[in-house]
Order: sequence, then structure tokens, then C-alpha cells
Amino acid sequence: MSAAGDRLQDTARRAALALPDVSHGYPFTPGLDVYKVAGKVFLIVTDDLDEQIITVKCEPEHARALERGCASITPGRYLDKRHWISLGPGPGITERLITDAVENSYDLVAERLP
Repeated sequence: MSAAGDRLQDTARRAALALPDVSHGYPFTPGLDVYKVAGKVFLIVTDDLDEQIITVKCEPEHARALERGCASITPGRYLDKRHWISLGPGPGITERLITDAVENSYDLVAERLP
């Protein structure tokens, strides 16, 4: 477990819970804290202390640019690797980047709601 990993996940959780109409729980497995808007997933936070990551939805072109710019950003774990990215602790992972990633993911999911 790392302090940087804890901060990454705490920042993501706070950002998600600050958004309107967000729910969260463990619908898939006890190790994945899932955040939804109107029943649609926009953030997954792992509870695995050996792999402290978050996974968010992202436009494919933007996702590839983020991956090229930061080794701690990889194609999304657990979901479609084209439309999701995972962020782990490391150089370049700032609170602003985490918050922006969570908010952008929320917006992508919310804009497709009826």
C-alpha cells in the first residue's frame, strides 16, 4: 500500500461524490468500489492494496494521449480498453488530473442518458 495510492483513490472518491446523483457500491465484487450516475458506471476504484488504481471512461483519442504522456495511465482494467483508462500512482498523477478524469468520465456517461 502506498500513500500516493491512497491519495489517488481518496481524491477520485471525493470528486465522484461531489457530482450530482451519484451512487456507489460493490455490485461486481467486494474488491471494486463502483460509482454510477443513473445506474451507469463512470468510476471504479480498486480495494486491492497491492494495486491501487482507478478506472474511468475516456474518449479514445484523449485516452491514448494520456497514456503516451504518463506511464501510470494504462488502458482500462476490467472494461473496454478503447474507452476506459486506469490511473495508478506515479509521476504526473496530480489531484487536478484525477479530478478532471473523474469529472470527464461522469460527463461522458451522463451525456448519453435519456
